[in-house]
Amino acid sequence: MLDALAAAGCPCWISGGWGVDALVGRQTRPHRDLDLAIDAAREADALRVLADRGYVVETDWRPVRVEVVAPDRGRVDLHPVVFQDGDGRQAGFDGAWFDYPGADLTTGAIDGRAVPCISARLQLTFHQGYEPRDVDILDLRRLKTMT
Repeated sequence: MLDALAAAGCPCWISGGWGVDALVGRQTRPHRDLDLAIDAAREADALRVLADRGYVVETDWRPVRVEVVAPDRGRVDLHPVVFQDGDGRQAGFDGAWFDYPGADLTTGAIDGRAVPCISARLQLTFHQGYEPRDVDILDLRRLKTMT
């Protein structure tokens, strides 16, 4: 999927649980979905790429997020990020914003493959402001060892 998005000119960065795993360099736990920060300017193209692979929109909370699902392939949670001068902002609920400094868009690895992801610092920032689940607590412990 990452290759198909890249081939269609849709930059994306893995975040969430898989993003933590990319920073660790291996899968550390099962995941419900794949969170991807995508360039909001290419959102329609990204959705088209995923639709071509059998994904359909299940949750549409744009401009905050849109989740797609495909039988036997799982879920992808897209987070549209508006970029300007290398830095990005994602809309949140109730007028909130999440900042994506360009310096926090990095590279990790999953199964020996280099993948675009967000930094440990940004992951830690995004894990604030809500009651963490057990998996979040484990992710936070891993992230804190990297900063």
